[in-house]
Amino acid sequence: MAISMYSASVPVFTRMLGHLAAWLDKAEAHAQAKKFDASVYLAARLAPDMLPLPKQIQIACDAAKFGVARLAGVEAPKFEDNEASLAELRERIRKTVEFVRSVPAAAIDGTEDKDVTVPRRDGNIVLKGEFYLKHYVQPNFYFHVTTAYALLRHNGVELGKADYLGALK
Repeated sequence: MAISMYSASVPVFTRMLGHLAAWLDKAEAHAQAKKFDASVYLAARLAPDMLPLPKQIQIACDAAKFGVARLAGVEAPKFEDNEASLAELRERIRKTVEFVRSVPAAAIDGTEDKDVTVPRRDGNIVLKGEFYLKHYVQPNFYFHVTTAYALLRHNGVELGKADYLGALK
């Protein structure tokens, strides 16, 4: 039996976004234990020219919500990209998960050959649904989730592979 477009998207995104929220909890606990303001994480970068932690989380959330919305042919909610605390970033993750879960499987399954238009600064591109999910949305999503993980880990948050993968069931 083939894997459905829904099972390759919504459960994957919601699981990893749940992990991301848990990492923010660990970051807050780490800051409290070490007695520093957790807001210092908001400026975290691995290199001077990279986007900071909030932008990594915003883009990961956007990848999930726009990926699902474009496949399903529905409007994604608009978020302001103005999160200024770990709590606000967790709330963005929560709202993203809520939206992604609200899209029914029937709206996503069968979109393998659907033309999906992706707006870009240099002009729109059109990709088939399966290619869009596998080779655009998922790599972009994982890039930003992994970068958020690396930023937190680099800044002393005790995260390991088990935090990234979560409980395997």
